[in-house]
Amino acid sequence: MKKISYLIAILFTALSLNGCGIYNFTGGDVGDAKTYEVRLFQNYAAQSPGSTFEPGLDRDFTRELQDLILNQTSLDLVSSGGDLVYEGEITEYRITPMTATANQTSAQNRLTMTVTVRFFNNKKEDVDFDQRFSFFYDYGATTSYSSIKSTALEEIYERITQDIFNASLADW
Repeated sequence: MKKISYLIAILFTALSLNGCGIYNFTGGDVGDAKTYEVRLFQNYAAQSPGSTFEPGLDRDFTRELQDLILNQTSLDLVSSGGDLVYEGEITEYRITPMTATANQTSAQNRLTMTVTVRFFNNKKEDVDFDQRFSFFYDYGATTSYSSIKSTALEEIYERITQDIFNASLADW
């Protein structure tokens, strides 16, 4: 009886492990792709009315997207000729007042960043897209922008890059 229980446990374990072979923890489906390329996202935010130019935004955002894909897939980052190609522009970077106090002053501000992304899958072209992604960070109006900038950008980058990853590689 003990021997049968032992064999059933081994069989169950083997079947369970075999069934997990095609899935991964991130949900990323890279198909036949082996490499990816993330071209520098130019910062054109200043061309949008009400937006401001933030130096280094283009470099930092590009690096964040490169790192996310590198960490969540088995793809190799290349400088050109990637199987998967990401390119685009930062089209909006603005701070807007969100709520007002009784004295007609702002009680809360919102930092918003919008990115336009063009994704090309050179192995499976029917999944290419040209899409906008946006996220925001709210903070108190009495708090200075410089004191929240690092935290805000970290959160915005994380959300936008994850949305781009999901749109391009998540097979849900």
